[in-house]
Amino acid sequence: TESKYTHGGSLKTRSSELGSAVTGSPLTTVLPASSTVKKSKILSSESREEVAKQAKETKEERRAQIDGRHRYLISRLADGIDLSEQQVEETIISDDKFQLIEQFFAPSGLKKLLFFYQDVLQQKSNASLRPDGSTNNLSQKNLFITMGSTEDFTGTCAFFLRTSDEVITASNVSQEVNFGMFDSANGNILQGLEFFLSQIMIPALKSQQNWGAVKEGLKNRQIQEFLYAVDKFVGTLSSSRQNIEDKIQLTKVDIDVYVRNLQNPSDYITAG
Repeated sequence: TESKYTHGGSLKTRSSELGSAVTGSPLTTVLPASSTVKKSKILSSESREEVAKQAKETKEERRAQIDGRHRYLISRLADGIDLSEQQVEETIISDDKFQLIEQFFAPSGLKKLLFFYQDVLQQKSNASLRPDGSTNNLSQKNLFITMGSTEDFTGTCAFFLRTSDEVITASNVSQEVNFGMFDSANGNILQGLEFFLSQIMIPALKSQQNWGAVKEGLKNRQIQEFLYAVDKFVGTLSSSRQNIEDKIQLTKVDIDVYVRNLQNPSDYITAG
């Protein structure tokens, strides 16, 4: 028994020594590379499934929260942007900024809620690289919630404005929330603003009968001065836009013809 134990122990020692001699460390079990890759693929697939599952659960939770207030926003957006209410609903509950809607409804909440509807570049999932290293991107119109300061505005902006600090409920949403749209066709924001003010806001203001505490309405001097200032601003805006659009083209002049005959200082003085 003792000799067998000694023999086995020497074999174990010699195996360790052999491993150290070849690799510099004791022999260890090494998994094939294909097994590692296959395992990572399984984990990656499981991760994607988990993310998709969580996204679906989030959407259903948000869908359950939709009430008369949300329905009012959805119907206004659908009418203004020419989308179905179902399309707008799916877009809203899938948006990362969905919480901004709840903050807008809250007492003393956000004063504005903005939606952009415009072309957004989307990369194909199976896109191949071009010779210059870039990928083929598709431009598709999307509706999304925005703060208005992080994305470039190139399409249509639909906005909701609060008129008070009261909590927005299903019964008062139509009285407490105003809806409007602002278009920036071809990225021309100034032209869109000019159209919005001159064709929508100013006519609406001039036809408004109720000015709150101002009983005289349009006959009040301050109201008249305000409308005059808005009209003047639109005129200035239009003039500035036209100046920006009218580019000055400078042509190259061949001055050799004029300098060729200049021989002495008096010629330069005469030319000047």
